[in-house]
Amino acid sequence: MEWLKITARGTTVMAAAVCVATMWAMDRPSPEAVLTSNFGADSGSGGPHVGDVYVGGGVVRAVETGEALFSRSVSDRASRLPSPLGEWAAIDHGDGLISLYGRLEGGKMSRLPSVVERGAMMGSAGTTGWSKERGFYYSLFDRKERQWVNPAVMESRRNDGRAPVIRSVTLRDAQDRMVDASLAKGLVQGRRTVFVSTADYAETGEMSLAPFRIVCSLNGREVGAVALEALSARDGRMWIYRNGLVPVEQVYAGSFGFELGEAVFIRGQADMEIIVQDANGNVQRVEYRFTVE
Repeated sequence: MEWLKITARGTTVMAAAVCVATMWAMDRPSPEAVLTSNFGADSGSGGPHVGDVYVGGGVVRAVETGEALFSRSVSDRASRLPSPLGEWAAIDHGDGLISLYGRLEGGKMSRLPSVVERGAMMGSAGTTGWSKERGFYYSLFDRKERQWVNPAVMESRRNDGRAPVIRSVTLRDAQDRMVDASLAKGLVQGRRTVFVSTADYAETGEMSLAPFRIVCSLNGREVGAVALEALSARDGRMWIYRNGLVPVEQVYAGSFGFELGEAVFIRGQADMEIIVQDANGNVQRVEYRFTVE
C-alpha cells in the first residue's frame, strides 16, 4: 500500500492511496469499457454511487480469483421484482471481500465454476438492469466491516496525470446566506459551513468522476476532511467518513458539492486552504484570504 502525505498549512494528513505495484493489486474488470462514473460520485438522489459505472462493449472479467457466491440471470423468475443490477454475479475473494458485476448482457453470463480464476470471463457488457446504455456496474463489498470499498483502493494506479478541478468553494452563514469564497474579501465573524464543488477527469475527458479525498483547513487547522476510501452500510443507512462517520446526506449537498464542515471565523485575517486529491495521487489546491470584522 502506498501512502500519500498531504500538508494543509501545517496540518499533515496521511491518506491511503491506491495499491501500486503490489503483488495483490486487483485487475480492472474490463480493458475495453470506459469508466464514466465512479465510487463516491453523486448519484443524483442525495447520495453517492457505491461502485463504478463503465460504458461500452466488451468482455467483463473477474478482478481476482475467488469463490462463485451468487449469480442472477434476467431469465430467473424466482423473484418478480426487477433488479437494478439486471444480470449479475458475485465472487467471494476471502476475508469478507466480495466483487459484484452487474448490468451484464442478458443470456450471455458465463457458467461460473465453484472457483473463478482471475481474468475469467464473467459475461459481456450489456443493458440489463437500470441502465440506459451498454456497459456494466462493478463494486466491492467488505462483509466483515459492512462497507462498500472504493475499487480504486484495490486497483493499480491509472495512467492519469491530471489533477482534479475545484469548481467552487461556497460559504453559508447562520442565516443561510451563501457567498462564493473567491469573491468574498471581507467577512463578518461567525460560523460558516464550507461547501466544495469538485470533480476529476474521466477517461472520456469529461469531469464526471468523484475525487478520492477533500481537505479544508482554516489558519492551519483542519476544518473537515472527506475520505472516499469506503462507505459504511449500517442500521439501514449509508455513512461516509468526515472527521468521523456521518450520514451521507450530511456531505452530499447537490449543486454546492461536498459539505466539508463548519469553520469559525474570528476577527482579523483568515487563511483558508482547500486540497483535493484523486486516486492517482494528483493534487489540486486553492487558497483564500479574508479580512474578518
